[in-house]
Amino acid sequence: MQDDIVQRLKSNPDYQKLVATRSRFGWSLTLAMMVVYYGFILLIAFDKELLATRIGSGVMTWGMPIGLFVIVFTVIITGIYVRRANGEFDELTASIRKQVLQ
Repeated sequence: MQDDIVQRLKSNPDYQKLVATRSRFGWSLTLAMMVVYYGFILLIAFDKELLATRIGSGVMTWGMPIGLFVIVFTVIITGIYVRRANGEFDELTASIRKQVLQ
């Protein structure tokens, strides 16, 4: 019985679409995060002068807002993933479950 359900699940076109879409979306967000994070690390490694440059006449340097951007970017892309997972992906999963268990 269990093998039959697994085979029906794997052959379901909606399941294949869900896996492909979710994987592509997850890897896209991962790539974006890696570009931002490693870009920041490379900036620290190779252009410390830019990060140490003061903004205006105050005491804040460019390193602070750029570092804050990395943190905020992480929270934003996490929220984007959660919103899509709770919406589109959960709806597709429920539909697939209904189709396979009939």
